Amino acid sequence: MSDVIIIGAGPAGLAGAIACAEHGLHVTVLDEFIKPGGRLLGQLHQEPSGEWWNGIQEAERLFNKASNLAVDIRCGVSVFDLEKRDQLWHVHTNSGTFKARFVLVATGAAEYPIPIPGWTLPGVMSIGAAQVMTNVHRVQVGKKGVIIGANILAFAILNELQLAGINVERIILPEKSPLSGKAADPEEVLKSLLHAAHLAPSAMLRFGSRFMKQDWMRKLVINFFPGGGMKINGTPLQLRKAALEIIGEEQVEGVRVADIDAAGAVIPGTETVYEADFVCIAGGLYPLAELAAVAGCPFHYVPELGGHVPAHSETMETPLEGLFVAGNITGIESGKIAMAQGTTAGLSIVKHSGKAPGSIEQKLGQAVQNIVHVRQHAAIQFNPEIENGRNKMKQHWEQQVKTNSLSSEKIG
Repeated sequence: MSDVIIIGAGPAGLAGAIACAEHGLHVTVLDEFIKPGGRLLGQLHQEPSGEWWNGIQEAERLFNKASNLAVDIRCGVSVFDLEKRDQLWHVHTNSGTFKARFVLVATGAAEYPIPIPGWTLPGVMSIGAAQVMTNVHRVQVGKKGVIIGANILAFAILNELQLAGINVERIILPEKSPLSGKAADPEEVLKSLLHAAHLAPSAMLRFGSRFMKQDWMRKLVINFFPGGGMKINGTPLQLRKAALEIIGEEQVEGVRVADIDAAGAVIPGTETVYEADFVCIAGGLYPLAELAAVAGCPFHYVPELGGHVPAHSETMETPLEGLFVAGNITGIESGKIAMAQGTTAGLSIVKHSGKAPGSIEQKLGQAVQNIVHVRQHAAIQFNPEIENGRNKMKQHWEQQVKTNSLSSEKIG
C-alpha cells in the first residue's frame, strides 16, 4: 500500500509526486494515457523572453526525476471511483483497487465542445486533438485547415501547427447560439484576446491592447474590423465571419460561412464556402473535476477559474481529510502554474503525514508564494480575471473554515 496515490501524471501530478517522494513518502501515480506528461506532451511555444517551452522535454525531466525517487508511475490505468473507508482512500480502477491515506487529484482539464452542423465528419477535431496528433504522434492533421473559435488556446496551438508546416487558412467564429455563448460574440472574443497580445505576431494587437481596454474603443475596432481579417503569424483572424456548417460527403471539404455584425448576428445574403480538408474547433477548457465530485468534495462555481471547481485552500487541501487537488482541476492556467501547485500539494501532504516537522512549514509557505510569482510572470493566461477567481476561492475557503470552527465550538 502507498502513502500517497496521485491521479494524473501531468505537470501537477508529477511535481506533487516528486515533492512527496523527496520527503520519504511512497507514491503511486495513476494515469489513463499511454505515457506520463499529460498536456505537457503537446506543448511547444516561444515565451516573451525568447526561450522555448518544450513540453515533451519538461515531461521527460519530471518523469526521470520521479523515477529516480522510486515513484511508481502506472500508465493505461483509468480511475472510475474514489471513496474513503476505514481512514483510507480507496481508488477504484480498471486495474484493481489502490489504497492510501492521502490522494492528490490532478486530472487537469477538458475541452468544451461547440456543436456545429457537420462536426461528425472525418477531419473535424478539437484544437487540442490537433495539438496531440501533431506534437505527440507526429501525424499531419491535414493540408488546408480552418479553426473555428478564437481564444488563447487556439492561438497557442496555431503557432505549433505552423511550426510543423501545417497550413491553417483562417480563424473564424462559431455561429451565435445558446451553446456557443461568448465564443460567438466578436467584442467578447476581442476582449479576451487582448490579454494574449504578447503572444500575437500582430502589431495591431500588441500595440492596440493598451488602448482597447475601454469598451468604446473595442466597439469601434469591431465595427471597423477588416473583412479579410487581421494576420496572426500569417493566418487571418476573421472576427466578423461565422461558421454555419462544415460540409463534405465522406470527409471535410469546406466550411460554409457568413458575415456577422458587431453583435455576432448573421448578415443575410453574405454566405460563402471556404475550402478545407480539416477543421479544428476551439471551445476553450474547463476543469476535469468529476472524480473530486464522486469523492464527495464540495464545489464552487467560479467563472474566472473556468467553471465548477472543488473547494480548496492555498495549500491545495480540500475539506475532505486526506484529499488534495492541484493543476487545472482548480482553475485553468499554464503548465508552469500546475507544477507549482503540484509541488505545494505534495508539501502539504508531507505536512499532514507528519514527515519533516521542523522544516516543512517554511517550505510550504515558499511554495505558496512561488505559485503567485509564477502566475504573475505567466506567458499564457487563459482567463484574464484569474486573480479575482483565486481571491473568490480563498474567501470561500476562509468562510468554510470559520463555519466549521463555529460548528466545532457548538458541539464542544
